[in-house]
Amino acid sequence: MTNGKANMMSQVKEPSGDNASSSSREPGTTITTTEAEERVVDAVQEPKNIKEALNDADWITAMQNELHQFERNKAPRAWYERLSKFLLENGFTRGKIDNTLFLKKRGRNLLIVQVYVDDIIFRAIADSLCEEFAKLMGSEFEMSMMGELSFFLGLQVKQSTKGTFICQHKYIKKLLKRFDMEASKVIDTPIATVTRLDMDESGSPMNQTMYRGIIGSLLYLTISRLDIVFNVGLCARFQSNSKESHLKAAKRILRYLKGTQDLVLYYPSGDSFNLIGYADADYVGYLVDRKSTSGMAHFLGSCLISWGTRKQNSVTLSITKAEYVVGASCYAQILWIKQQLEDFGVYTNCVPLLYNNTNAHGQKSSST
Repeated sequence: MTNGKANMMSQVKEPSGDNASSSSREPGTTITTTEAEERVVDAVQEPKNIKEALNDADWITAMQNELHQFERNKAPRAWYERLSKFLLENGFTRGKIDNTLFLKKRGRNLLIVQVYVDDIIFRAIADSLCEEFAKLMGSEFEMSMMGELSFFLGLQVKQSTKGTFICQHKYIKKLLKRFDMEASKVIDTPIATVTRLDMDESGSPMNQTMYRGIIGSLLYLTISRLDIVFNVGLCARFQSNSKESHLKAAKRILRYLKGTQDLVLYYPSGDSFNLIGYADADYVGYLVDRKSTSGMAHFLGSCLISWGTRKQNSVTLSITKAEYVVGASCYAQILWIKQQLEDFGVYTNCVPLLYNNTNAHGQKSSST
């Protein structure tokens, strides 16, 4: 995979600053105005009518800043519309599911272009298609070729002839340092089997800002670490009124991450395209409202491509019904993935869905 950055200098003015670094900004960070802008805002008092506003230089300056911000916010959309029009005119087709995906087929060769704001990742079966695409884009836009993809939106990517590795090793190190957990003791599991978090009304209150910072950072990490998805989701439910017990559970996840920093997602070359889904439910596991939690994972061959957990919307009266709910959610995701694969020319007729409740399986069979 190759990464490129494009700017449409004549048609759209991109926001100033490094867009690549802003797109991979960590959760919880904020963007502040400059001191000059702050002084203008502080000095401006809202006028009572239009005449006063037109006679107030500070108010006019403040309104001009708002209009400029509005124009900057429109720039990414204008850039995407210009880019998509250019690609479609040059023989590309837009993905049916993902509108930022563009494909070009030439015989048995396929060129895949993925757009994220002003970053473009592209890959083709034949290297000649990549070179042709780079020349095509360079003829229309000002391009900066970043070379082989190695880092994108906080994800570290390592490519080899045997496969591709994806991880967030650097982010974990930064996370441990940020929350002063570098010297903490390593632990083998992200949560104890006997842990059942609740509101803990009698517990000691704590720094809400720090707790939310930990949870926000951990949520960002779940894009590559499925082993902490359930635990982070559970801790995230107590951000509005967190106690010491909740902080202890969140810090346990950090201690677990310290000992598992080298875990990666591995996608071997030449694997099969057999899609399969797995689903399970934590029946009435949430002590606050007794709702179950759905969990699912999807594999393409031996490659894990999708995962997630979510608290179910209603209280189920049996584990069979809880499994049936998660089964429906899992298969909805399978249908989305199946349609996405069709854009790449991969067609699957029968997709198995596995879960460990025979009663739910019988109910599903009888209902269909």
